[in-house]
Amino acid sequence: MSRTIYLDGQWLPEAEAKVSAFDRGFLMGDAIYEVTCVLDGALLDYPGHAARLRRSAAELQLTLPLDDDELLALHHEIVARNNMSSGMIYLQLSRGAAERDFAFPPEGTPPTLFLFTQEKDVLVNPAADKGISVALVPDLRWGRRDIKTVQLLYPSMAKMEAKSRGADDAWLVEDGFVTEGSAATAHIVNADGVLVTRDLSAALLPGVTRAAILELAAEHGVTIEERAFTPDEARAAREAFITSATNFVVPVVKIDGETIGNGIPGDLTRAMRAAYIETRRTTALAPTKPVATA
Repeated sequence: MSRTIYLDGQWLPEAEAKVSAFDRGFLMGDAIYEVTCVLDGALLDYPGHAARLRRSAAELQLTLPLDDDELLALHHEIVARNNMSSGMIYLQLSRGAAERDFAFPPEGTPPTLFLFTQEKDVLVNPAADKGISVALVPDLRWGRRDIKTVQLLYPSMAKMEAKSRGADDAWLVEDGFVTEGSAATAHIVNADGVLVTRDLSAALLPGVTRAAILELAAEHGVTIEERAFTPDEARAAREAFITSATNFVVPVVKIDGETIGNGIPGDLTRAMRAAYIETRRTTALAPTKPVATA
């Protein structure tokens, strides 16, 4: 069944949604995006995703044509129009259509705002039960990874390189340290039980799920170190895992073919996934009143 998508103020069947060939998101990669998870029809960690969207827009001098209340209402409405219980909402904002030029178009050029849904059972994830393997790949992305742009070609290439080497995903390495996964934050638990995750900077995306897991870990009395770690530290770790809005918490059980810990998802990783799902279910944003979809 065709999805209903949102494009620049219109609700359309997906086959009817058209974006200009001169859109700067297409011509220049001049666009940002955000992903919000839906569980039981409600929005998980929405305030964090909305705040990051606005930060990304500000960093690139993009205009988001909705205020906070309108943006939230739009998320609720797309869930209702697609009768979605579980899955993801993808939002993409570009600088709009203009004559091709490296310079930004004149002020007042309308941006392009696009939202669509992907149905997914976010609670059933075989990788969360058995873990994944990762391959280490050089990080060759641009220097502002703290902005959630649509420049995803190299992460895609890195993931395909990892798959060609028999791994499930890639961890990116720069100057001798792990930055992050192809589309997730990288974490390790060392032999002393300390949770180590890279400190925030322009080198990596400020993960919304990352922030939630660090908060939960602190509440459970886990010692946390926010610092860069090396591939050797990762290989020697007791546990390793990734976090993202699309997968919550997923164990990493092999790095470059080397077994991490005892080769099965670790206790802390499992506990953090369970705690995340439990707490996010109770704090998820459901519509406060029925959403009209006519």
